[in-house]
Amino acid sequence: MRKRTRTLVGSLAAAAFVAFAPAGAIADTYWQCVPFARLISGIQIFGDARTWWGQAVGKYETGFVPRAGAVLCFKPTSRMRLGHVAVVSQVLTDRVVQITHANWSPIGGSRGKVEQDVTVIDVSPEGDWSEVKVWYDPNRDLGGSTYAVHGFIYPDATARVLAATGMSKVQNGAIAVAQSAASQMANAVRPGQGPMSVLSQAADSTDRIAALIAAATRPDAPTAR
Repeated sequence: MRKRTRTLVGSLAAAAFVAFAPAGAIADTYWQCVPFARLISGIQIFGDARTWWGQAVGKYETGFVPRAGAVLCFKPTSRMRLGHVAVVSQVLTDRVVQITHANWSPIGGSRGKVEQDVTVIDVSPEGDWSEVKVWYDPNRDLGGSTYAVHGFIYPDATARVLAATGMSKVQNGAIAVAQSAASQMANAVRPGQGPMSVLSQAADSTDRIAALIAAATRPDAPTAR
């Protein structure tokens, strides 16, 4: 029943974004990361995810500090040749964020699904967001792989307007009332609460995510890898 519910949620999320998407969005329940990130961030970059960082130069501000609404750009790998982009939905600490993205975890055995507010932890030695670990739904935990990332592309005023318009429509749709496709932190980290509350809850949890959050947010602790 749980798997069936989560599959339905993924479909509802995608359907909601299709139903309320601006003109030009592809009416398809299978989402690639690029059109989805463009839709909810408002950042008007086109082409494969691996090209976004280069395309952003001179067009958008870029950097290495997470901000809500920014696009996190992953470098391509042998298994992820086109790269990946995701939108920061919430900054929990300077080394822990939540992202909303598409076509990452297979949900109910299917790819192309939307995952909302999933956890990403900076595990880079210097704390500069050059390496991250990402929640992987089939494991119900952070994935085993470490991903190299370029950094963050920050939306400009025009992008923020586009994103706000799109999200305000979406919030009136099914995605606002559907269970998140990745509510993996429901017991340890509850979105909407402050960082200190988040860390307090995480400290009481015995799962590996809580341990990594603690490691990532202690200045004197070795970096979690």
